[in-house]
Amino acid sequence: MLFCTVDNKAQHILLRLDQIAHPHTAECIKTCVDRCTEDWGIPQHKILTVITDNGSNMIAAFKPNEPEDPTSSEDESIETSDTEDSEVVGEDQRFGAIDRIPCVFHTLQLVVNMIQKDASVNRLLSKVRVLVKLFRKSSVATERLLQLCHLTLVKDCPTRWSSTYLMISRLLEIKDAVVQVADGMSWDYLLPSEWQRLTALRDLLLPFAEHTQMLQSDTQSLSLVVPALLDLHGHLTEFPHAQGASFKDLSSLAKKMKFSCFLDHTDSMFSPLTAAACFLDPTVAPEALLDNDDEQIQVLLGRAEDYISQSVPPVVREEEAEDEEPEEGEEESREGPQKKRPRFKFLSKATRPSRSSLSVSKPCVKEEIRKFKEQLSQPINEETALEFWAAQGDSVYPNLKPIALDLLAMPASQAFAERVFSVELNRGR
Repeated sequence: MLFCTVDNKAQHILLRLDQIAHPHTAECIKTCVDRCTEDWGIPQHKILTVITDNGSNMIAAFKPNEPEDPTSSEDESIETSDTEDSEVVGEDQRFGAIDRIPCVFHTLQLVVNMIQKDASVNRLLSKVRVLVKLFRKSSVATERLLQLCHLTLVKDCPTRWSSTYLMISRLLEIKDAVVQVADGMSWDYLLPSEWQRLTALRDLLLPFAEHTQMLQSDTQSLSLVVPALLDLHGHLTEFPHAQGASFKDLSSLAKKMKFSCFLDHTDSMFSPLTAAACFLDPTVAPEALLDNDDEQIQVLLGRAEDYISQSVPPVVREEEAEDEEPEEGEEESREGPQKKRPRFKFLSKATRPSRSSLSVSKPCVKEEIRKFKEQLSQPINEETALEFWAAQGDSVYPNLKPIALDLLAMPASQAFAERVFSVELNRGR
């Protein structure tokens, strides 16, 4: 995934599709990724991050996406990547040196799946699935249902996002028709109290389904992760108060649902990348970060700014040394007495400064961040974040604009890769 400056839009590019033999170990995955980047000549420092699911092999194949230690010196920041990689592997017990963030969809589904582990919820869903299965297996019941409401029941699938919510929502939508047909078929269905619990469960899952739909775009969705998760956090906070004492089990489940790897900077798997993308999106940054007085959000904003500042590479300038040694033949043409030949010619060269020296300086990206925050205090005319940054001249934000275009072009999930995998799998059958 990259932002193409020629076409001025984000693009997906499939570099390689490999079939990996069992077992799918972290080392095997790391080797496959390294082979791809080497074949295409892509240096690892050009890769901002890798988005994977939450499988243990994927977590072990890459290292957590964390900013560099701000106390490190400039000399340490320009060391060779080989040295850094070896230090990371030994310290973090990771096979790879490429940063990783979890797929937001898989993280959301892990949170949603907590619901089905609750005993009372699991019993209710099992009863719903039995009812749905009865209708789907009976052509007579399906025909009667279509005549009454022109809709049928849908079955959930463990690998399909929001499928449990869709099953519950459809059942509640055509509840009257389902009850009428079930009575005619002499089938058991839900009790009045179970219909009420199912309605509360639908209300709990509704925002998850809405944000999943919003974030499933293949591009330009990474900046929406933090606002979406903050919105879900607010929903889960309000849900127990809205339900009162009626459904304590659902309320307790809502309190357990967390998104630490994206919102809690103290979490071991926390990545500031999504917060940085949110900050650079002028359509969501004011509401989600800048105007939010919550202490944790302000810390998150600070981590986002630090990540952006450290992502700007140092500027290396070559400066000519003042005491440059004359070239051969030049010395004779100069006026004045000839200099005495040194006794240890090569030793003298080693101790003298080189003809050119490297001067490393860090661009003033902090000033651009301050300027950007001031601009966000004014109304923004552009509808999308990429339109906003495209309208900014290269001289306005010379360091911030390239980072913004890269981060804002990124997706929030690995959905594109999974779609490609499904297409190729179907072709091979």
